[in-house]
Amino acid sequence: MEISDENLPLNFCHVQKWLLIINRLHMFLHSTALFFMFYYRLSFLFQNQVSRTSYLLPWLLVFASEIILSFIWILGQAYRWRPVSRTVFPERLPEDDKLPAIDVFICTADPIKEPTVVVMNTVLSAMSLDYPADNLHVYLSDDGGSPLTLLGMRVAWKFARWWLPFCRRYRIKSRCPKAYFSGLENDDGDFARSSVYMADKQKIKEKYEAFKEEIKTLREDSAFSRDSPGINNVQDHPSVIEVIQEDNNDDVDNVKMPLLVYVSREKRTTHHHHFKAGALNVLLQWQGMDGLKGPVMSGTGFYIKRISLFGNFTIKGAELLQLKDYFGSSNEFIKSLNQNYTSNFASSQHTRLEEGHLLASCKYEIDSKWGKEVGFLYDSVVEDFLTGFFLHCKGWTSVFCEPSNPQFLGTATTNLNDVLIQGSRWYSGLFENGISRFSPLIYGPPRMPLLQSLCFAELTYFPLYCLPLWCFAIIPQICLLNGIPLYPKVSDRFFGIFLFIFLSSLLKHLQEVFLTGGTMHKWINEQRIWMMKSITCHLYGCLDAVLKKIGIREASFLPTNKVEDDEQSMLYQMDKYDFQASNTFIVPMLALLSINVSCFIGGVYRVSLVGDWDKMFIQLFLAAFIITVNYPIIEGLVVRKDKGCISKLVATHVILATMILLEICALLRNV
Repeated sequence: MEISDENLPLNFCHVQKWLLIINRLHMFLHSTALFFMFYYRLSFLFQNQVSRTSYLLPWLLVFASEIILSFIWILGQAYRWRPVSRTVFPERLPEDDKLPAIDVFICTADPIKEPTVVVMNTVLSAMSLDYPADNLHVYLSDDGGSPLTLLGMRVAWKFARWWLPFCRRYRIKSRCPKAYFSGLENDDGDFARSSVYMADKQKIKEKYEAFKEEIKTLREDSAFSRDSPGINNVQDHPSVIEVIQEDNNDDVDNVKMPLLVYVSREKRTTHHHHFKAGALNVLLQWQGMDGLKGPVMSGTGFYIKRISLFGNFTIKGAELLQLKDYFGSSNEFIKSLNQNYTSNFASSQHTRLEEGHLLASCKYEIDSKWGKEVGFLYDSVVEDFLTGFFLHCKGWTSVFCEPSNPQFLGTATTNLNDVLIQGSRWYSGLFENGISRFSPLIYGPPRMPLLQSLCFAELTYFPLYCLPLWCFAIIPQICLLNGIPLYPKVSDRFFGIFLFIFLSSLLKHLQEVFLTGGTMHKWINEQRIWMMKSITCHLYGCLDAVLKKIGIREASFLPTNKVEDDEQSMLYQMDKYDFQASNTFIVPMLALLSINVSCFIGGVYRVSLVGDWDKMFIQLFLAAFIITVNYPIIEGLVVRKDKGCISKLVATHVILATMILLEICALLRNV
């Protein structure tokens, strides 16, 4: 009996057996080594009282750090328990007229930090998706209420009428104009030798340059903010909704265009706007977890069924008043729940826009379940993580999809300062979930598989890396200067245990980098950025979460700066760190590196005099390893002279302060 294509799955999941065996063997060997390490640490408590009293505090601090690292490592093994891969069958997709409608939500909040040209490239990338235009709807949520963004969308619409037919006609893969015209990848395909294609390409490039120039002119024109029907006060303004459509009499192809809508929700200083989650709810109106009911909903670039965000409420047979208690007072919105949802602004556009203004008002969600049981949840600044966690708790599953060609392109930070600022916000939100009543270790196990709970827990407790890394960057080094051994001698049988744990962790990470197409250079960079993040944004994120928990701070959200600077971009392309960052981030890096360099030099001198290399080898090696991994900081301070180098004034103050503190510690030890 033949099976029709309609009944065949669109993807097939394969368990990677060889990787599964490697992962589980590694778990067994590494956990066995951890057991012997704990035995070594605990046995210290039964040594003679003199040595125990002398070394107790630093020993306990290092032991506590090893426990935290082991805890996070155990949580992370859930990702490696059942590695899978997927084979997809796009040829089994139904005909265009049977495909479901898709709404693409794009969020922006500040035209200065998120330049309009960059945002519009994202809009054009989404509009150019290889999907039936009638079933594709693109919404831009402008939480900054900028008239420049609105005008930019109108300009983007006009360019899209040229860009979309060009992409379809020549089957362009990279459909973000900026990426396509950057020339970083050859996307000419079979048309590379076609004179017609090259002529069309040149024509579209000229249109794109004109598009960018028009937005640049708008940005430089101070009058547009007064004459435009847009809004100026970011925190206090009415809603603005506009369906972008213009009649053009140019010679562009008559092509179907997807729906493009600009939405800026109402904001009042008297009403909490719930940051990005609130904006997403108005619009509604990584690989290891793929084998464990699916990965988390993280950041951007995910597709989600609209019905999954409507809570556990049963629509069928429910009375109107019950529905209004859940979804608010909009009859039109409630009607849309009982049908196969499509956004048809073309018909009854005036009525739809009036209803849209009601839904975008800041009072609409009062006394409803939005943000609590419906839509994106409001209890966290990482609304994507929390919402995805609750959806998995309710039985929804997800699939990790990573096509060889990106489906659409957006923007990301390219300098160290913005990466760390963004990371501080993320880790604050994640750790906040970990210490709340929704902790995956408490709330998750009764509602989802244990291994999946451990995956979510690893994400929420990941910021705790800050504690052991600060400890390992200070305590063993100071003890090295003072001749206090914290690790077994090289001749001790337990030396092999610590060596195995160290090499096991590094080599496992290296294997995973290689499996995902990375290189040795990428592995080294990931080690560096992990250390930098752990001593800065992990720490600040944890502190911020704790302060919010006890009521000292309120939740806040600042959009990440995505403005491109030519020199910053050049440093990024050269794989150089831009150290023109806040002293909040630079000072801890310089301080800890100064401690390690000073203690390593002093330690080598002391060990050369005393001759206890056997006892102090691990601590010497630890300091040398930290210095080696963080070589870019030394380079940024001593070698580089470009814009991204470290300020000599700041470095001088930090190094002097570090030397004074080390001298004080030495004096206290002698006392």
